[in-house]
Amino acid sequence: MKSFMEIVEEIKDIVSTEHPGKKIFDKDIADLLGISQMNFATIKKRDKIPFAELLDFCAKKAISINWLLYGQAPESLIESTNRFYMIRYFSDISASAGGGGDVDSEEYQSLELSENFIEILGGQSEMKNIEAIKVSGDSMEPTFSYDDIVFINRKKTDLSRGGVFVIRTEHGLFIKRVSKRIDGKIDIISDNKEYSKMTVHPSEVEFIGRVVGKFGSVD
Repeated sequence: MKSFMEIVEEIKDIVSTEHPGKKIFDKDIADLLGISQMNFATIKKRDKIPFAELLDFCAKKAISINWLLYGQAPESLIESTNRFYMIRYFSDISASAGGGGDVDSEEYQSLELSENFIEILGGQSEMKNIEAIKVSGDSMEPTFSYDDIVFINRKKTDLSRGGVFVIRTEHGLFIKRVSKRIDGKIDIISDNKEYSKMTVHPSEVEFIGRVVGKFGSVD
């Protein structure tokens, strides 16, 4: 990482292009970063990096913080950055493979996925549609078990090919295998043969999205 003095000189060069012919002093950089001149002098003497102020500066100027701190060209980061993708993981929401899951929480964590797993889930173009939740219950064993993390594509609600879906009924949130019948009704099927098949009218079910994968395997 560059020293703070080196970073200050980089910022002076940036500011100089906006004010041709004007000499840029430390006090100008202090004002720009929102730091008092006294604190600025102390930071510079101790070679302390004011990360929050530098991040704000880079955001306002549309500058890469990696370039400012390490001299890394932004284009050199694209390939490695694209190998990962963050999706929303609703860790407090469970789609029940049993008696009905909790759907009240809207809090989520960011879950990082690798490039290989992104391809399994449909590629980068589908990531904006993917969310993750937990499984509770045993009615979908051995396909899904307690605390498995499943990935849902919320844009995929077409039942023509059947498959495993996260559905909402008046009893809660479920993960079930579904199949559309000739008479227009829907069979809701558990992979665990100890559970009976249910048949419902489409108006009784909301389809949240198709389950497109889980950690460890894909349906």
